[in-house]
Formats: sequence, structure tokens, C-alpha cells
Amino acid sequence: MIVLRRVAIETWPLAGEFRISRDAKTSAVVVVVELTDGRVVGRGEATPYARYGEAPDGVRRQILRSVRTLGRTAQSSRLRLLKTVPPGAARNALDCALWDLEAKQTGRSVAQLAGLAPPRPVRTCYTISLDTPEAMAAAARAKSDLPILKLKLGAPGDVERMRAVRASRPDACLLVDANEGWAAGDLVELAKVAAQCNIALIEQPLPAHSDAILGDFDLPVAICADESADPGANPAALRPRYDAINLKLDKAGGLTHAIALARDAERCGLQIMLGSMVATSLAMAAAIQLAPSAKWVDLDSPLLLARDRIDRMKVRDGWLTPASPRLWG
Repeated sequence: MIVLRRVAIETWPLAGEFRISRDAKTSAVVVVVELTDGRVVGRGEATPYARYGEAPDGVRRQILRSVRTLGRTAQSSRLRLLKTVPPGAARNALDCALWDLEAKQTGRSVAQLAGLAPPRPVRTCYTISLDTPEAMAAAARAKSDLPILKLKLGAPGDVERMRAVRASRPDACLLVDANEGWAAGDLVELAKVAAQCNIALIEQPLPAHSDAILGDFDLPVAICADESADPGANPAALRPRYDAINLKLDKAGGLTHAIALARDAERCGLQIMLGSMVATSLAMAAAIQLAPSAKWVDLDSPLLLARDRIDRMKVRDGWLTPASPRLWG
């Protein structure tokens, strides 16, 4: 029988302030679950998503309720979770803990168990927090060893921010994330400037509740859904408005459902950005299982934290190395 060994709220300090259009943070607050069969322990980590009404205490309580539905095997328990627990952080933590538990029980990797290609080192984006154009340009220059940068935008002055960062890093692949911060009336001009700055992707330019007009424009830069791809979203429904989807395990409610979403996205012609909330390497270790399906990988938390877990995932010159089985999977 699988039982809960531990569920805890943990706080991990960041190396600096992480700022987007609607808030800022100086630490990663995560919920960690440990499940056991009495012989081995499986772990999962999730980040409550305030944008969808989640908070750490509420996620912890949901996990405590949900463990009552676990069965005798990890596989049957994952299937039960899909039917009984809605997508979100609580299901993600439990689902990832069950994958880790089964890997330790069988001596096989999660990729083998799930029928996925084995994860390999991948280039990850590095996030430049929202700031003045000059500060963001300086931050980009300071990371000259990192070839892919994602700029947090969504405030007055975004034209100047894009131009300043491009001037400071003409060599870099640049993506931007407005976090719903652009107005519909500014969209065409901002997308035009993004194209002039050779921006590869614009993530969630408009608020999710008013993004229907995206289907009316032929924009010069690919558009990626993030907040519009809310928990339980159907990728096919996004296709008329978006070119790509940001796939996050916390929103999908775990690796099990994220695998299905990735396949659905590919079938309907959406490209995949593999993203995450700000968390530790334990969460990134589960997310990187989907990297072979992604065009862009945004798992830069190991670079954002002031400290990370033992057996943390390492990033060198922008290459993120898959986790040791001692950490997860």
C-alpha cells in the first residue's frame, strides 16, 4: 500500500528579485510530497499558482485529502488522481512523487516507464526580470555565457526594453513574456518592434479573457499561450489564436497529464515551450522529461535560486543537465 510519508511547505531564497508585470518575489515557495511503500520513497514538488487561486496551505490541505484515493500501485494511483483530483499543484506533486516511487521500485527510469525518449542536456532560457531598459540590458550583458534569454515585459517602456536588450546582446536568441500585460491597441506596434529586434516568440501578450482578437491578426512573431492555457485547457481550442503553448506540470496537474497534453499539442500543430514556475531542481527534474518534445525549454530555476537541493541540476553555458536518479526519477 502506498502511504503519505511527508508533505511540507518549503521556502527557497532567490539570488535576486524575480519581477513580472503583476508581482515580484524573492523566494520560491513550494510544496513537497513524499510517498512510500514501506521500502522506498518517491518525491514530488509543486508550486502553488496564485494566478489560479492556489496558495501553499490550500495545496497542502488538498494533498492531505487526496492521498486517501491512492491505491496499491503507483500506476493505478496516478490513474485515480486523474479522475478524482483537478489539475493543479496538488495533483502535480502527488503525480510526480508516484512516478519517482515507481522508478525506485522497479530500477527503471521515468522515461523508460513512460515510453519517452531519455532526457539529454538541453539549452534553457534564462529569464531577465522586468526592470528599466538600462537595467535589463545590463543584466543581459552580465549573462553573456547564456545564449537564450527570456525578457519579462508588460509595462510602459517595452519598446525601449526590447531595443536595449537586443543592442546589448546581438548574439542572443530572445523571447519575450508580457504576462498578460499588453493592451490590444498596442499589440500590432509591439509585435512589429519585436520582429525588428529579431524576437523569436511572444508569450501571452494579452489578458487571457480578451485574447480572442489574436485570431484576427497576422503577426510577424510567433505567439505562445501561457495564462490562456489554464489548468484543463484543450490545446486544440488554442490553435486559432496561438502558434505555441507553454506546457507546465503545475498547470497540467502532473507529468501523466502533461504527456497527453504534449501529444495533443503536436497533433493540432502547436509548438511547445516547456516551462515551469520558480521552484527547485526537484521540480525541474520531472519537467525535463518532456524536453524532447519542446522547441523551447524554460527551466532556469537552478540559475535563479540562491541555493538548491543536494544533487541539484547543473547549468553550464546554458545547457541544463538532466537530474541524477538520486534526486528524482
